[in-house]
Amino acid sequence: MFKPLILYIGLRYTRAKQRTQFISFITLTSVLGIALGVTALIAVLSVMNGFEAELRERILGMTSHITISGDNESLENWPALDAQLKGAPHVLGAAPFVNGQVMLSADRRVSGSLLRGVLPQAEPQVSEVGDKMIAGSLSALQAGEYNIILGAELATYLGVITGDKVTVISPQINSTPAGILPRMRRFTVAGIFQVGMYEYDRNMALIHIEDASKLFRMDNAVSGLRLKLDELFNAPQISRGLADQFGGQYRVSDWTQAHSNFFRAVKTEKKVMFIILLLIVAVAAFNIVSTLVMVVTDKRGDIAILKTQGLSSRSVMGIFIVLGSIIGVIGTLLGTLGGVLLALNIETIVPAIEKFFHVQFMAADVYYISEVPSKLVWADVWMIGGMSFALSLLATLYPAWQASKVNPAEVLRYE
Repeated sequence: MFKPLILYIGLRYTRAKQRTQFISFITLTSVLGIALGVTALIAVLSVMNGFEAELRERILGMTSHITISGDNESLENWPALDAQLKGAPHVLGAAPFVNGQVMLSADRRVSGSLLRGVLPQAEPQVSEVGDKMIAGSLSALQAGEYNIILGAELATYLGVITGDKVTVISPQINSTPAGILPRMRRFTVAGIFQVGMYEYDRNMALIHIEDASKLFRMDNAVSGLRLKLDELFNAPQISRGLADQFGGQYRVSDWTQAHSNFFRAVKTEKKVMFIILLLIVAVAAFNIVSTLVMVVTDKRGDIAILKTQGLSSRSVMGIFIVLGSIIGVIGTLLGTLGGVLLALNIETIVPAIEKFFHVQFMAADVYYISEVPSKLVWADVWMIGGMSFALSLLATLYPAWQASKVNPAEVLRYE
């Protein structure tokens, strides 16, 4: 179908004469429509990939890749298990923790919080909280000194800074001659962290693991062990392998289970956005139909003459498929180039626009991510380019089929 003659005629029809300037304008509109659609699709998906990666990084800055806990949230022989897991394949680090729900009170303000006991020397192996300190340091947590590190939002709500006192109220009770009272302990604020996720900055506090064991009466036990892997996306497979290895002795969970709803929502949003923006490309691609229909109408005489000279109906179809494919290829290439350049430079372009128009698209006091992130995934680029070209090719079939059905006798009757 695509012999050199067919290719030559298809390419020749892309150049308009004076009387077909309107057709050329429609052709240019189709090319620009495809290019803009592909550019928008690549840029938007890159931004969504950037947001997903940024949020995943912030969430995993506080959440371990794999968590191993015992029955009733109590793990007694954790030192031996810790040594065993640190030598396991794909495990980069392990750290014990103690979790408990408490009330924090300071200056007549009270807030519920998740209190986590950690080992300061082991915690950097599984989380990035030590790098997110805006006041104090993780090493300030010393056993027996009853120091506490608060999330930035929690500290702001309680109205405390480093050096202030905070009362920790445990749901466990003490029996006294005066009656049953909740367990309370005064802690000194030794640091403040900000990881950029409201869930943690507003609802989490850290103390030394020995202080947490005393507060929650866990003796030498811990709530569990947190693991960091060399590849976070292998967490589901590795967690299942550890669960099988332990034979149900411990509870093993991974980060995808702890935040499954959130990441499922992000993926669903990406799919919906992809479909919506792909419709833009589809509309632009199907403009090719109207372009080719007008070209077929304008070239009916040429088609009839070519047929009388022995050109087959299949070859006529090939001419117009070549013509429509050229429009699709040019639009797709321009759109891909524009989308890639925009995605790679969006973190520079957006601040420049904000500065020029004196606006801020993502205010820092409203959004934790105040800059628009972008992550270009080449697999998305190839998929978008391929689908754009496929839609363009599909749009050529009907006009090409109509051209192949031209009857030379009817067309040339009055010529």
